[in-house]
Amino acid sequence: MASGDFCSPGEGMEILQQVCSKQLPPCNLSEKDLLQNPHFSKLLLSLAQHVDESGLSLTLAKEQAQAWKEVRLHKTTWLRSEILQRVIQELLVDYYVKTQDTNLTSEDKKFHETLEQRLLVTEVTGLLGPSREKEMPPLLGVEKADLLELMPPSEDFVWMRARLPLEVEEQLKKKCFTLLCYHDPNSDSDSETLKAAKVWKLAEILVGEKLQCQDAKSQQQEQMVLLEKKSATYSQVLLRCLALLQRLLQEHRLKTQSELDRINAQYLEIKCSAMILKLRMEELKILSDTYTTEKVEVHRLISI
Repeated sequence: MASGDFCSPGEGMEILQQVCSKQLPPCNLSEKDLLQNPHFSKLLLSLAQHVDESGLSLTLAKEQAQAWKEVRLHKTTWLRSEILQRVIQELLVDYYVKTQDTNLTSEDKKFHETLEQRLLVTEVTGLLGPSREKEMPPLLGVEKADLLELMPPSEDFVWMRARLPLEVEEQLKKKCFTLLCYHDPNSDSDSETLKAAKVWKLAEILVGEKLQCQDAKSQQQEQMVLLEKKSATYSQVLLRCLALLQRLLQEHRLKTQSELDRINAQYLEIKCSAMILKLRMEELKILSDTYTTEKVEVHRLISI
C-alpha cells in the first residue's frame, strides 16, 4: 500500500477523536485505548461512513427525517386550528368582561351571542361522535338533528362569519404586539406601524436566536466532554503523584530519621558537656568563696 494512504500518528489520533466525539455515540475511549487496538480504530472509521452523528444508519436517518417532516406538517395544521379555537374563546371571554364594565352595542352583542351559540353547538355535536347504529341509544337522548335546530339563523351566521376574520385579526395583532414588547421592551412606545414592521421580522429574529442557543448548547456539550477528559487526566496525574510521594517517603524516611537521631544525640552530648562544665564552675566558685587568700596563707603556715 502506498505511503500516501497513511497519515501521521498525531493526525490519525485527532481524526479518531473527532469520530468518537461527533460522528459516533460517546465511547469514552482514550488515546491509549485507540493505540492499543488499531483494528478497532479502523472499524470506527469505517462505521462512521455509514452512520450519522446520532448513531443511526444513513437510510434510517433519511426515513426518520421524512417522518419528522410529516409530523411537523400535521402539527402545524393542528396548531393553526387550535390557535383559532383559543382566539375565538378569548374573544368570548373579553366579551363577558366588557359587559361588566361598559355597555356594548347591539351589533357587538349579536356578534358574540351568535359566535358563542355556533361554537357551543359545534362542540357538543363533536362530542356525540360519528353516527351510531340504531340499536345504540343516543347520548342523553340527544340527536344531532336536535342540536342543529339550536343553530343561529343563517342570516346571522353569514353576518357573523364575515366579521369574524376582522375580530380574529385584531386579537392576533394584540398578541403579536404583546410578544414583541416582551421580546423588546423598547418597542412599547413605538407606533403601531413600526410595531407591525418589527412583528413581520420577529419570527426570523427568534429563529436566529434559537439557532444561536442551539450552537451555544452544542459548544457547551463539547466543552463538557473536554472538561471530563481533562478531569480524568488530572485525576490520573494526581494519583501518580501521590504514588510517587508515597514511594519517596518509604525509601527516604529511615535515612532521614537516622540523620535526625544523630543530630539529636550530638545535641544532647554537647548539652551534657555544657552541664558538666557548669557544675565544675559552680564547684570551683564554692571553693573560691570558702577558701580565701588569707585562709590559704594560714593553712600554709600551719603546715610548715
